[in-house]
Amino acid sequence: MSAKHVPAFEHAWPVLGHAIPFARDPIAFLDKAHEECGPVFELRLPVGRRAVVLIGPSHNRFFFEETDKRLSIMEAYAYFKRMFSDDFFYFGGAEAYQRQRNIILPCFKSTRLPDYVEVIADETERFMARLGDEGEFNLVDEFGPLVMHVAAHAFLGREFRETLGREVFEEMRHFSEGMDPITPAWMPLPKFARSRKARESLHARFRPLIAERRAHAVSPPDFLQTMADAVDENGNLHEEGILIDLILLLVWAGHETTAGHVSWTLIDLLQNPAAMEKLLAQQQEVLGERGTVVREDVRQLTYMDLVLQETERLHPVAWMLMRHATEDIEHDGYLIEAGTDVFISPWLSHRLPDVFEQPERYMPERFDGRRQVAHSLIGFGGGRHRCTGVNFAKLEMKVIITMLLARYDFTLLTPDPQPASGPVTKWPESTTRVAYRRRGTLAD
Repeated sequence: MSAKHVPAFEHAWPVLGHAIPFARDPIAFLDKAHEECGPVFELRLPVGRRAVVLIGPSHNRFFFEETDKRLSIMEAYAYFKRMFSDDFFYFGGAEAYQRQRNIILPCFKSTRLPDYVEVIADETERFMARLGDEGEFNLVDEFGPLVMHVAAHAFLGREFRETLGREVFEEMRHFSEGMDPITPAWMPLPKFARSRKARESLHARFRPLIAERRAHAVSPPDFLQTMADAVDENGNLHEEGILIDLILLLVWAGHETTAGHVSWTLIDLLQNPAAMEKLLAQQQEVLGERGTVVREDVRQLTYMDLVLQETERLHPVAWMLMRHATEDIEHDGYLIEAGTDVFISPWLSHRLPDVFEQPERYMPERFDGRRQVAHSLIGFGGGRHRCTGVNFAKLEMKVIITMLLARYDFTLLTPDPQPASGPVTKWPESTTRVAYRRRGTLAD
């Protein structure tokens, strides 16, 4: 029996295809297409591009297992090349990718993670000192810089972190504007120009760091020193430009995803008092009268692990992952033709009722010791290209949220926060606000 053609979602425009409704509200658009067509469907994109969308754990497994085989990550993320350089990461080929990945992997070893607890706690203390006893703030406006300061301190050292002003956060936001999977790269849009200009400025900030560490090494080596000292298979130091792009990738990717996850975690807890009460009870048991977190606390804060998983499920900031078919592929009885983009959506996959009981309900306990369907939770990707810094990100979120809730009572001022609009990282909308008041029962 020959493979079937993938069902096409209707309502495409001439030339532009589905680009306009997809760009306007991609989550609602994909949800409608999924409802009409089922778990496998085809979209039309500008200039003749086509995309097959796959929804569900079995399709996620296919997607990750075929990556770097018949599905190319390099051709799917053309904007990544535009944002960085022609020979960076996926675009340098398999050997170059593995070589560059090996530079940063030692920095994320499980044995090194506890060393970062003090850094994260220190930055959170500084953040709370700026907050004072009570007030209001926009989650994105405040958590974005906090996460960036954590990354700068942990990866680049305290000295560099002290030089960071709010303008670096703005540069990072402009750099992120280059992340557009729909618009052709050749279009001369102002946001692409802003992204390139921001990259040049950020490179200028990071460049002296490598030279300084190579001239004056620190001992024991921290994250930056480990990168500066890394050598290739021939024993040669890596090119400075590659290391700068790796630094930029780490700071940008951590800022882009973790700030959103921290924001959604707090929102979810504020909207679910029973979960908040349970979390605070365990927090009191572990921390006692301390308002800070030390490395010995991390493993004991087990309910926070469940909370973070449930927020990852309900609010994955990376709402879509992409690949590109390099040859004809028969999958699940359908023909995916060579040259087709292939998408999966954590946002939709995480809400399937046959995978997650009452998927729209917030229930951290669903992850408490229960065996999960493989490839059902993919908020940080999967397979060989799963987020390298996922364990650091989860540690960072755990420490930040724990310390904030140990010191303050929060009130959600935005009644029903929605994800940011458009084909962007799904942070909460920028107007989402909370009020806070310092709690008087725990020691400062």
